[in-house]
Amino acid sequence: MFSHSRPQPSWATLPVELKLSIVDQLDLSDVQNFATVNRESYNISVPSLFRCVNIASAEALQRYAACVPQRYHRHIRQLTICTKRSDGSAGSAAVRVSEALADVLPHCTQVEQLTLNLAASLAKAVIPCFEHLLSLKSLSIDHCGDEARSPLSERLVVAIAASVPNLRHLSLDRITRSAMHAPDLVGARPFVPVVRGDDDIPDHPILGRELRLPALLRLPTLKKLRIRDTHLGDPQWECTPVYCTLEVLDLGSCYHETNDYNRACTERIMGNIGHTVDECALNTALTSQTFAHAKHTEKPLKKLRKVHLTPLFPVENVVDTLTTLSDSPVESLSVQCHEDDVVDMCSALTNFLNLRAERGEKGFYQHLNEVNISTVSDLSDALDIGVGLNKGAPTKLSREGEDAVRQLQEFCRDLRIQGASPAPAPASTTETLLKESADVLSEKPAPAQERARAAGEA
Repeated sequence: MFSHSRPQPSWATLPVELKLSIVDQLDLSDVQNFATVNRESYNISVPSLFRCVNIASAEALQRYAACVPQRYHRHIRQLTICTKRSDGSAGSAAVRVSEALADVLPHCTQVEQLTLNLAASLAKAVIPCFEHLLSLKSLSIDHCGDEARSPLSERLVVAIAASVPNLRHLSLDRITRSAMHAPDLVGARPFVPVVRGDDDIPDHPILGRELRLPALLRLPTLKKLRIRDTHLGDPQWECTPVYCTLEVLDLGSCYHETNDYNRACTERIMGNIGHTVDECALNTALTSQTFAHAKHTEKPLKKLRKVHLTPLFPVENVVDTLTTLSDSPVESLSVQCHEDDVVDMCSALTNFLNLRAERGEKGFYQHLNEVNISTVSDLSDALDIGVGLNKGAPTKLSREGEDAVRQLQEFCRDLRIQGASPAPAPASTTETLLKESADVLSEKPAPAQERARAAGEA
């Protein structure tokens, strides 16, 4: 008799698709080691090595563009680029950085998340590169340079965002108004920085010359919008036609302006687009004037379910602002505060919950079922809801702060007990929970896992 034994499986006999899947499950260090075995293992490792790329400086970007084969760029899914010089000095010339970007971006056809930390403005020639990024859904542009010496124009940023075909999430930090759209700011107090000489940026096929920040509302695919440390005083926010259905809105404030001015800007924007917002983060207080700015027949903020108060939110306005939002079906309230403000914030939240208990769950925040409070050690750390959360080192509360949090927790438990009755609770009855967290939530989007380093950093 003859026995027919099956051939023993080996790496060499596996199909390429299975090999790629196996390598994809490895840690980065293991992939790097595997890539050195032979040419086949290197080729198989390339997609995993280049899935998440982090280029940390202007010099590294130029070396990356010069040394990395362009065919590798198609494997990138998450790309982070910083154009600061590695020595921390002033940024490289915009032309050289823009040329390097123009060499890289058009070939990143599968990139889904792009973060640009720009030390200075870019040349207008880079704008058409974004038209090729069909898979790009999330774009973050952060100006990390000197706003007075090397501002990043709103016209450039809007032109870039409008060029991305399928953009859903947009995050902007420290964008500077254009003198073309804000002539009233030029040379006037409080001397908000403005950009001059950006009128040569080409017209957009749809937006035309109106490359101002409110024009972002005309991007039909946009779902999440985050704007921080940027002047939001453009009156066009109130009357620009809204073609997108924003679900998440995260508005910061301009440190050059007063709290009342920033509040009025926030109310004007929310009045125009708030009818679709499901989740929002606030740096400034809100008043009933928010609804006076409403441009739709629909109930303002009728879909709002999640509210986030950032560390910059004034503690004395917590109760008033939450009262303003009381007609919205808010289910979750997240509050961040500086560690020195924990006692005052807990007191404000207690006053708010007392008001809720007095008015009854069915008439005041009847859907609320979660209250989160967390602390930050630095006011530059703030809550980001548009792109993701990055947890940092825990902060240690003082004894007084710990006592305040503990009392707030106990009060929430009392509310839960008071809400129960001997009879079965109605379906609409909710529980109020306080979740204490010592996590520091970063304002910046979580950095992409470093799957590849710039050639110059190796």
